[in-house]
Amino acid sequence: MRYILPQSYFIFGSKNNTSLSPFSINKVPDTIFSPIGTPFLELIEVASTNSYAIEMIQANLAEHGITYFAHAQTAGKGQRGKQWLTEPGSNIIISCVIDTSFLTINHQFSFSVCVALACKDFLTRHAGEETAIKWPNDIYWRDRKAAGILIETIIRGQEWQWAVVGIGMNINQTAFSPELKNPVSLKQITGKTFDAVTLSKELCACLETRYQQLKQGNHKEQLEEYNRHLFRRNEKVHLRKGNITFEATIKGVNEHGQLLVDDAIQDSFEFGEVGWV
Repeated sequence: MRYILPQSYFIFGSKNNTSLSPFSINKVPDTIFSPIGTPFLELIEVASTNSYAIEMIQANLAEHGITYFAHAQTAGKGQRGKQWLTEPGSNIIISCVIDTSFLTINHQFSFSVCVALACKDFLTRHAGEETAIKWPNDIYWRDRKAAGILIETIIRGQEWQWAVVGIGMNINQTAFSPELKNPVSLKQITGKTFDAVTLSKELCACLETRYQQLKQGNHKEQLEEYNRHLFRRNEKVHLRKGNITFEATIKGVNEHGQLLVDDAIQDSFEFGEVGWV
């Protein structure tokens, strides 16, 4: 979701301007910022960490790197207006405020790739190599969802000034709402109980590493790595477009965030145009 202060917005991941290449950016000079996760603020309970972070930005009370961790979230937001349901005190619920002034909106999918890779790095470290990225940026272990990402962008004037990166990752939860089709937690994968605060700070360090790569202009390399870890790549899956369900072979994702397929009703799809069955 993109916020143009003070009021209008649209969903992050909508159709991009394809007239410019997201790879047409030079290396930007290093700017002295606090690492992502610094400062790290714990909230006992909040409606939504992303909404809270946006309120702090609007009040000029947020800076690059600040991360809000919630022990409980009562109205968490997921992609496409869905709610993110999470058990209090059990999981990673964070929102990071990240400076994106070196990017244009044409680079929004490159930024999404950067965040997805960071989450994949983190989960792979603890859960092993069966971790994948499901288009556009859910994190899966085998065929089960371990984490979701919601990126909301904030525009001032003509500048993409901030991204608020919301990440919900299942850590210690073992019982889930029947509304959730295929969730999995790190505890279910490993049999271990973890400290969610400690792991959140570790996840922030993964974000910092990938963010620095992006600032160095490694958009193409990150997209190639994203595609290497793409869920069901080179496999047949069932997708739905409107009332039509069809089979397709997943081939990859391009620099504009479009899903590329073979043997389907068309060769590519925008985010939100099709859903997984």
